[in-house]
Amino acid sequence: METPKKCIIVDDEPAAHYVLVNYIKQNANLELVKQCYNGIEAMNYLRENKVDLMFLDIDMPEITGLELLKIIPSPPKTILTTAYSEFALESYDYGVIDYLLKPIYFPRFLKAIERFFALFPSENSLNSEEINSINVKVDGHLLEIELNKLLYAQSFGNYVKLFTTTKTYLASITTNEIEKCLPNASFLRIHKSYIVALDKIQASEKDFVSINDFKLPIGITYKRELFERLKK
Repeated sequence: METPKKCIIVDDEPAAHYVLVNYIKQNANLELVKQCYNGIEAMNYLRENKVDLMFLDIDMPEITGLELLKIIPSPPKTILTTAYSEFALESYDYGVIDYLLKPIYFPRFLKAIERFFALFPSENSLNSEEINSINVKVDGHLLEIELNKLLYAQSFGNYVKLFTTTKTYLASITTNEIEKCLPNASFLRIHKSYIVALDKIQASEKDFVSINDFKLPIGITYKRELFERLKK
């Protein structure tokens, strides 16, 4: 069994804690390590402790949830919880995983948790072959990309271009982050700027591979593993 991911709740409402604590207890892959009732308490705890996931309310006294995300240098992965839908679009500017509206229902909670664990496919209790899609942020909205349609990913500054069989997307994610989301059995990094779907490679030569008439360069440090995988 994988080591549970450490999570905290940051919310000024005891009722919200009651609901989330109950939901978290039903997931063996999550460990609740702290309950905070304001932003200051959360800041002090995060300064001294490593946390994988934060359930964060937006509307809190003194420091709001969004202000807390601005202040913390490297906030943990975050799922926002709030009664106000008007903050939804703005919240994705902070790289949050999901946005849960109160009252939070258990099926919706589970969907948010699945999005969180999709960021750690190698550590997920599910076999990586069972992952058939990933969620990325495109134009401020979470978009589901079906992996059987993904041809390759290209680094583009702080973004990644995702080339699919139907369309190209510019996603707010780094190349390293998306590499962790993709199943190792099906995708491989062939260059510091490129990750490809192995079954979409149509031809390969010494210094490049071809996918849908696109020639993608092969980095020196990636050549050996690529050609070994292609032989298989």
